Amino acid sequence: MNLHLTPGKEDLRVRLFHIIFESDTPGAKAFDIALIVAILMSVAVIMLSSIEIYAERYGHIFFYLEWAFTLLFTIELALRIYCLERPTLYLKSFYGIVDLIAILPIWLVLLVPGAHGLVIVRLLRVLRIFRILRLMEFVGEARLLMDALKRSLRQILLFLAPF
Repeated sequence: MNLHLTPGKEDLRVRLFHIIFESDTPGAKAFDIALIVAILMSVAVIMLSSIEIYAERYGHIFFYLEWAFTLLFTIELALRIYCLERPTLYLKSFYGIVDLIAILPIWLVLLVPGAHGLVIVRLLRVLRIFRILRLMEFVGEARLLMDALKRSLRQILLFLAPF
């Protein structure tokens, strides 16, 4: 059994790593800007879909846009995991948890009836901008938010559970 990557595959992983996790190359900067635009557009769609008049008129468009953003962010997370040697460390990190929280609620809606209440958690996608902009002074506050969400998870689930 061959446990090594082929040279071409390894080169792809290294190139992806430099584009996704670093910000000093033109490709990485373009990736960061595209991701910021996608995150802001996603949040705008979520906010607009919460306004009744827009939801009635454009709800079907918002639905498809939300799924397009979810697929995009899922692919982005898969690429992040693919190019790392130890992806579980990333998934356990602050940014990894934020990435998961940003996409899991919409996927749970497909699998768990009554999980529509979790979709509001999608607004945490804004936290992903912190990583992109490298706003390290806000990491402490973001960790406080994550800790508060972890401590409140049981109460949130009880509140959202259909009875």
